[in-house]
Amino acid sequence: MLYRPRVAVDVERLYRRYGPMVLRRCTAMLSDEDEAMDAMQDVFVKIVRSEAGLDDRGLSSLLYRAATNTCLNKLRTRRRKPTDPQGERLAQIAQAVDATAQSEARSVIARLFGAEPESTGTIAVLHLHDGLTLEQTASVVGMSVSGVRKRLRKLQANLRALEGTA
Repeated sequence: MLYRPRVAVDVERLYRRYGPMVLRRCTAMLSDEDEAMDAMQDVFVKIVRSEAGLDDRGLSSLLYRAATNTCLNKLRTRRRKPTDPQGERLAQIAQAVDATAQSEARSVIARLFGAEPESTGTIAVLHLHDGLTLEQTASVVGMSVSGVRKRLRKLQANLRALEGTA
């Protein structure tokens, strides 16, 4: 094996040269300009952290792959912890503190969970409030992941319907 000494990489030059390519890749994958900018910054932060161990050859491929992996991680996180309005509404209900908000929350909860099995409430708390993954939630309640997913979809559809009537 031939030993080749590693040469320090000029990150600023890389950013100017490959930044637009990385941003295009991130934007294409994430479909959100702000999130794509964050992902691009994450890619270059990783490069800065590993700068001493980089080889100047094949950097465009490395950056493209790093952008892809960073975006895939962001998409996985987005799937696990969606920032949809129903999720935000459920969080507001869970965090109600004053008497009026608690009364409204009880009313919404009664309408939302009234015809649902008790385990649906447990699923909602574990996944939407406590942040457990679908797999972890399924394991706790003794259901399949697809069953948990189906219950959550139904719950969110019911909440959308309630929001539409309110």
